[in-house]
Amino acid sequence: MLRLSKLTDYATVILSHMAREADRLHGTFELAEVTGIAQPTVSKILKILTKAHVVVSVRGAKGGYALAREPGRITVATVISALEGPIALTECSASHKGCDQASGCRIQGNWHLINQKIANALESVTLADMVSPFKPPEEVYISVNQLFR
Repeated sequence: MLRLSKLTDYATVILSHMAREADRLHGTFELAEVTGIAQPTVSKILKILTKAHVVVSVRGAKGGYALAREPGRITVATVISALEGPIALTECSASHKGCDQASGCRIQGNWHLINQKIANALESVTLADMVSPFKPPEEVYISVNQLFR
């Protein structure tokens, strides 16, 4: 199963809130209150995101955190990479050094292709997308008669 850590999940929640009001600074206590995430965890996540240049911090009494770029230019892949490291489904997707089977593996290219498709999909979703109302794909109804023509 593919699974992201709780910190990455929390980061998307925090960043989504910040994206809704991208024109102002956000404090850790405020973000903790509106997201329901413990303040020490919010602080930890914001430090990681600052180091990754996803957010910027402003010191001082009226300081806080803001997105480093507009929400439409921050991808979900960027957020995941900041907290999890490189996006890789298998060890050989990130590096051949960690796999004892790399020299004789006949499918590593296929794993690379799958990994790239997933990375591209995550690159195509931005924080702006995350805060816009969800619109499920339009359903297509096919009658039984159409299936057997």
